[in-house]
Amino acid sequence: MRATPATEKGTISISFVEPVRRALQDRGLDAGAILEQAGLSLRLLPQAQARVSPSVYARLMRLAAQALDDEFFGQDSRRMKVGSFAMLCRTVIHDRTLEEALNRILSFFGLLLDDLHGTLSREGDIARITLHPRDKVAIFAQETLLVFVHRLACWLINRRIAIRHATFCYPEPAHGGEYRLLFTHHLAFAQPLTALTFDAATLDRPVVRDGIALNDFLRIAPENLLVQYRDHNGQSARIRARLRGLAPSDWPSFEVLARTIHLSVPTLRRRLEAEGQSYRLIKDQLRRDLAITGLGTAGKSVTTIATELGFAEPSAFHRAFKKWTGVGPGEYRRSLAQGSDR
Repeated sequence: MRATPATEKGTISISFVEPVRRALQDRGLDAGAILEQAGLSLRLLPQAQARVSPSVYARLMRLAAQALDDEFFGQDSRRMKVGSFAMLCRTVIHDRTLEEALNRILSFFGLLLDDLHGTLSREGDIARITLHPRDKVAIFAQETLLVFVHRLACWLINRRIAIRHATFCYPEPAHGGEYRLLFTHHLAFAQPLTALTFDAATLDRPVVRDGIALNDFLRIAPENLLVQYRDHNGQSARIRARLRGLAPSDWPSFEVLARTIHLSVPTLRRRLEAEGQSYRLIKDQLRRDLAITGLGTAGKSVTTIATELGFAEPSAFHRAFKKWTGVGPGEYRRSLAQGSDR
């Protein structure tokens, strides 16, 4: 997917693959063959830190939905048949405000799913989307519904809806660190409710999408629901955009960056911290995602990738990549090749 000004392409934790594999297997389907058809090697599954590109994960989700005839990927006792999401989108683009659209979205999912539904509430300057799962509803089901509802809402008003706080009714999962990218860095687990809170004024914003935009949106779904919908006016998003336009070896120091954008070092650090980010984290995430993209490019050597990412020695790149993904770059590339060859 080509990034737009309001979206950024990153990578997705392998932790989000296992629930899909398990759902396919539970339905008696050849989960391994479907994963490999998506370009995802089974050798990556045991690597807890492994990551995949949004395009590979989106291909897996499309293949799984088709195989299961279920756009909720086997996470509910009732199937959400293929075509349901498109029907929802064609309905909500005619709503006037985000509040009307969100109520319709949540009602729609409530009709289609048996084990999970959500409600929207407004209390003063706070709006809240709350999930109401039945007993033993999978964590992935709750993650999926929250992500789909939030990303669709962002798209409808063409801006990122900043989440003030997110609570979850289950203990923090092993991949809980991903939630800071999916939702917000203001997180709490093992709480009475699973809920997202945001500014109530956002509910009054108009729905600005039309049928033409919807056709493009549906053409690249679900990848556009999986990437983080960012406010391109946010400080971290502007820094990412600036760094993407430079070779990693040319990325400025934090002090030089602050001077370039006419901010003091403490002010820039404070603004990034308010977004749950740091300059080092931004650079590490960009290097990691560029490395994964490079390893998926035929004909590009590991040494070349290391040099392009600004590593003085290939050994330093090997150490960094293993820290990011749990495996070395050579093994990661071999896993990708195995998946794509089958």
